[in-house]
Amino acid sequence: MTDAAAPPNPTVRNGRGAMMQRDRASAALGMVVESDEPGEAVVSMLVRQDMTNGFEITHGGLVFALADTAFAIACNEDEQVTVAAGADITFLASTRAGQTLTATARRRVLSGRNGLYDVTVTDESGQPVAEFRGRSITTRRTPPLSTPQE
Repeated sequence: MTDAAAPPNPTVRNGRGAMMQRDRASAALGMVVESDEPGEAVVSMLVRQDMTNGFEITHGGLVFALADTAFAIACNEDEQVTVAAGADITFLASTRAGQTLTATARRRVLSGRNGLYDVTVTDESGQPVAEFRGRSITTRRTPPLSTPQE
């Protein structure tokens, strides 16, 4: 998708929904929020040809982006803005265009303003293709009040 004003993600519920409504990057990548509960989220993405690298496998940065989106939804449970303090990923298997990847994020620990989340990315057969661990920090920022223009 080349349109800079990509449509917002159609899945909108509670505080996390408002964040996703403004997330143009995830929308441009075609991500779909399958579920969002406090401390947990499931997000899927169909791998397009333009998401592959020179070896015709899914670009690792896009697998990371999918996991990061699920992480962001899982750690933003209320009106406070929570962001990544750090994250790492281990790639376990490659995928190709036409496959659907699903990232399932779960909170492991929440202590004060800090959180630890694990995200498993699987292919359409349920086989793990990546493991992501994200570390969150709840800020004192206020969320934007506006939503993108349609």
